[in-house]
Amino acid sequence: DRLPARAKATVPPSVWGLSHHSAGMALRFVSDAGSFKVRWAVRDSNLAMPHMPATGVSGVDVYRRTPEGWRFVKNGRPAAVTNLVDVTLAPNTECLVYLPLYNGTAMIEVGVPKGKTLATPPPRAKGITKPIVFYGTSITHGGCASRPGLAFTAVAGRMVDAPVINLGFSGSGKMEMALCDLLAEIDASVYVLDCLWNMSDELVRERA
Repeated sequence: DRLPARAKATVPPSVWGLSHHSAGMALRFVSDAGSFKVRWAVRDSNLAMPHMPATGVSGVDVYRRTPEGWRFVKNGRPAAVTNLVDVTLAPNTECLVYLPLYNGTAMIEVGVPKGKTLATPPPRAKGITKPIVFYGTSITHGGCASRPGLAFTAVAGRMVDAPVINLGFSGSGKMEMALCDLLAEIDASVYVLDCLWNMSDELVRERA
């Protein structure tokens, strides 16, 4: 979930529902295996939307670190609630696996061949440990990216090689005080606020 359980009592119902989407969440690891499998299950059996493909709504994305930066490897294309994708890479490659944008992730597992291991990755090359926090609308949430790694928040995170927290809530980025309080709890490197598309002039005057 993208919000703590206690937020249910303070944020609008639409925000609370959308907070169960795993937009922006990612796994970063290194493995000495030449291949691995990613198995994941989504919360909602509606894998796609009329205006957004299943690969973005409910799929996963695998990237690898190269000397030139992060590069796309493979998309896990969902066909059911539980899915599996095989990935082949050179051993000891640092990987980044993005979770679904507009669905919840009920389970995710990374499997390696017997005798191989997964390890905590080294510190990021630029040493940035505090996250970039994005708060906004459906654009921030990831609509309507064809893959999780193509949400602009994910692209920005790879460009500067920093962790990202995505707090985009489709149609519901309206700068309520409850969200302000939650954002203030995060020790961020920078905040990016992109709520205007969901707000009227009156709400901007009241809340900005």
